[in-house]
Amino acid sequence: MTPDVLLAVSLFALACAVIVGAAGLLVLRLLARSSLVLQLMVVALATVVSVVGGMAAAASQMYVSRHDLTVFYSVAGVAGLVSLAMAAVLGRQLARDSRTLRSAAASIGRGERVAATDRHSNNEFTALAGELAATGERLAESRARENQIEESRRELITWISHDLRTPLAGIRAMAEALEDGMVEDPHRYYTQMRGQVDRLTGMVDDLFELSKIHSGTLRLTLQPVSLYDLISDAVAGLSPIAQAKSLDLRFAGETGLTILADPRELSRVVGNLVMNAIQHSPAGSPIVVSVTASSSSGAGSGATATEHAVISVTDAAGGIPERDLGRVFEAGWRASGPRTPAAEPLGSGGAGLGLAIVQGIVRAHHGEVRVFNVADGCRFEVLLPQHPLVAD
Repeated sequence: MTPDVLLAVSLFALACAVIVGAAGLLVLRLLARSSLVLQLMVVALATVVSVVGGMAAAASQMYVSRHDLTVFYSVAGVAGLVSLAMAAVLGRQLARDSRTLRSAAASIGRGERVAATDRHSNNEFTALAGELAATGERLAESRARENQIEESRRELITWISHDLRTPLAGIRAMAEALEDGMVEDPHRYYTQMRGQVDRLTGMVDDLFELSKIHSGTLRLTLQPVSLYDLISDAVAGLSPIAQAKSLDLRFAGETGLTILADPRELSRVVGNLVMNAIQHSPAGSPIVVSVTASSSSGAGSGATATEHAVISVTDAAGGIPERDLGRVFEAGWRASGPRTPAAEPLGSGGAGLGLAIVQGIVRAHHGEVRVFNVADGCRFEVLLPQHPLVAD
């Protein structure tokens, strides 16, 4: 075949392909809202028509015999039918996969779990189905967390409303009695009112502290802190309340350990944990506050050990039910069963915020707080790095 003939054949084939392709694109545009099966069949038909048209145009210029043209058209017709059939089968498989994925997406929207399946026509749909299943799992976990947070919020509002109403009602009653001159010992009423105001102030302070933790506005002022001095001060400040319940509150552990921390916030952590133990401990039981040093190695053979301080508060209040161990640090949650106090000490607050504040402050120090049951009660542990990388 001479170059001129080859060029002519190529031009005929190109012209036919452009014309058929343009017509096919127009048809696909008109069928934009039709089924995927029909669109694939249009593509397959356009391909066959483009080939047949180009061959027919080239054959008409090359004086091919009628017999040869008949054979070519027969072969092209059979190939076209097979192509259309294959396009229809593929289209049906893709449409089936599309319906399955659409159903899975709708199930995720309804909050239902979706199981991943390998019965798809290609790896892309299989990967998409797996991703949808994983997304459904993540959304289900997120909804569970959201429901738990919402439940905690409702509990917090309920407890706060109750704890605000009780002292306010007491203050109102005492103020009315003083106003009417029906009190024989006004000084005692003033003392009680002052105690109720202190309790309300403590609750407001807890709410403000928790709001700073949740909004990310809690700022730490880091400085070297002697844990023995800090814990000794906290124990001394709460000893009168412990003695009023005949509790044996004492310190144990190392005395020379110093870490880099915010002394005010860390004092709040220790105070909240000790007050929590005092509230729930029966009379005559011990409460032991201890501090020890520990080290943990990082990953890899060349990693250096990280120094930590462990502050622990151990009580004998009967422990926490296993089902509740994961909720003790939720804002507004209160213990039930054996750890429910019969009466709260004056000034203890009791709004269910103390442990949530503990967790927030410890996390701000890049530390960890955990709780587990021991023989007669439970043990809270605060794990703090000695040199936390915390911005002021």
